[in-house]
Amino acid sequence: MQTGDATTSPHVKTNVLRLLEDARIPFRWFEYEVEDGKLDARSLAATIHEPEEQVFKTLVTCGATPRTHFVFVVPATMELNLKKAAKVCGQKYVEMLPQRELLPLTGYVHGGCSPIGQKKLFPTWIDETAILFDYICVSGGRIGLNIAIEPEALRNFIGAQFADLGKDSA
Repeated sequence: MQTGDATTSPHVKTNVLRLLEDARIPFRWFEYEVEDGKLDARSLAATIHEPEEQVFKTLVTCGATPRTHFVFVVPATMELNLKKAAKVCGQKYVEMLPQRELLPLTGYVHGGCSPIGQKKLFPTWIDETAILFDYICVSGGRIGLNIAIEPEALRNFIGAQFADLGKDSA
């Protein structure tokens, strides 16, 4: 694993890193190998030696209204509560976006989806537990790259809101 900050670059620079650098938003990056094929946020937390509750996953959903999409950022230790998610975005229901639609919609693959730099800026919510930490970790825009960023900086940069979104996962 290699780490750095906004003054250094990993092997492959992504749009996420470029956007944050251009906006002069401080961040740290973690570049790592995924040899075992485990892309889940809990495995990532162990790989980058960060607490599971500070490693967040980016989930993209479809709303009840046709062609509406919403992004939710929740800790590795939680599952997205779809009823809470629907309520915060004013929908009758939301459901997870089918994996095959993720790349064409966001520009990101499963396991490398970031709330930063998607093809289109979708309404986004970050689980309110993020504000308990000095930084949270989210995808850096590709598998094998993660960033640590202040929750308020992330919220402001992508125009997100904090909300109660999760339910503890087993």
